[in-house]
Amino acid sequence: MKEISCKLLVIGAGPGGYVCAIRAGQLGVDTVIVEKARPGGTCLNIGCIPSKALIHAAEEFAKLGHIVAGTSPLGISAVQPALDLARTVAWKDHIVGRLTGGVASLLKKAKVKSVQGQATFRDGKTVDVETETGTQTIRAETIVIATGSVPVELPSLPFGGPNGNKVISSTEALSLRAVPEEFAVVGGGYIGLELGTAFAKMGSKVTVVEALDRILPQYDAELTRPVAKRLGELGVEVLTGARAKGLAGKAGALLVEIAGKERKIAADRVLVTVGRRPLTEGWGMDELVLDREGRAIRIDDQCRTSMRGIFAIGDVTGEPMLAHRAMAQGEMVAEIVAGHKRSFDKRAIPAVCFTDPEVVSVGLSPDQAAAGGREVKVGSFPFRANGRAMTLLGEEGFVRVVARADNHLVLGIQAVGEGVSELAAAFSLAIEMGARLEDIAGTVHAHPTLGEAFPEAAMKAFGQAIHI
Repeated sequence: MKEISCKLLVIGAGPGGYVCAIRAGQLGVDTVIVEKARPGGTCLNIGCIPSKALIHAAEEFAKLGHIVAGTSPLGISAVQPALDLARTVAWKDHIVGRLTGGVASLLKKAKVKSVQGQATFRDGKTVDVETETGTQTIRAETIVIATGSVPVELPSLPFGGPNGNKVISSTEALSLRAVPEEFAVVGGGYIGLELGTAFAKMGSKVTVVEALDRILPQYDAELTRPVAKRLGELGVEVLTGARAKGLAGKAGALLVEIAGKERKIAADRVLVTVGRRPLTEGWGMDELVLDREGRAIRIDDQCRTSMRGIFAIGDVTGEPMLAHRAMAQGEMVAEIVAGHKRSFDKRAIPAVCFTDPEVVSVGLSPDQAAAGGREVKVGSFPFRANGRAMTLLGEEGFVRVVARADNHLVLGIQAVGEGVSELAAAFSLAIEMGARLEDIAGTVHAHPTLGEAFPEAAMKAFGQAIHI
């Protein structure tokens, strides 16, 4: 049995883990990182990056379809398009390979030792790693738990199950070699709608089953209305207030209960996306004494757990389960270990939904900001009055700014529309720097851009909008 010692041990090489290790290495901290699969975690390998690649391919294919059908207003014509999903997936895999290879190179450059294998805690300072060549024991002064999360499985619809590979998670959905004719999505959150929209654009007949009374329940109804409208235009049937009960009959139709009545939905594949849960099994958590919040590990504003010398970052610590949150936490923890003074402020973490149209939210919604009797000002500017949105055929949606009524301090910014994910950085920066409505309105934005809707929304909040 081989034994090594280090100052910092990071368990998990997802976005939070590898950023933590790289930053620690840059600061001269003797660092080891353990990962049982490829570096990059869920995000790079089977989540954020591959899903966005598939979404982009689906959008390009859908645009060609409109051109062939003669419904494009751009005056462009083309022959009938075809989609080879196997080639699309191969292209996606190539992108993933480039990125994971890049992470491995960055770890090496930062002088971080990488160990591939399954890590298991022996105690709060010692971890055994099962590698291809045997067990390796690592003793560390400080340990960071960055084990991530896994898809939630429904007891009535287990992944795989008796019908083979019919019931799938997002992982399998991103590796399909052919477009299903009929595609059922259980869960109307961002993962289900992103992938459901992509497959609808590639030609699947998509049905979305959501137990609550509307889709994307984490966002307010005003933001999600354009998304619901677009789903209808794509032919996606959305069933709200519906509960998936399992598969029925030899054909394996999805059995759904709506208002006390049962309905069978034909489906070649059933994608279950009802959430993700912190991965707290399989790495010896029982050997530790860690406070929990539900399934998640409880942390403070420096990502410290209830055990001295053990930090936790990313999805394993619960919501919001976002790669950029994990990255920010990882960088902070590395600097704390290196002796710097840092803490984590979660006010300006953007949430982005890559549906059609896209949705962005940073900070507080109007209802959240007004909670407790606080008086607020809200300004909204529609993209139908934005020249760049018109040229992109993206007039649906708006930018909305929420601020305190007394001093105009910006509390939240939201948007729904074509390409608004790229505005997330400006929104976050405004809140992070304590901007007021006057700061946003007084910043000159380039013309013609989607970003012009941002200062217009701020001006609308105090009654000085120009273009509406």
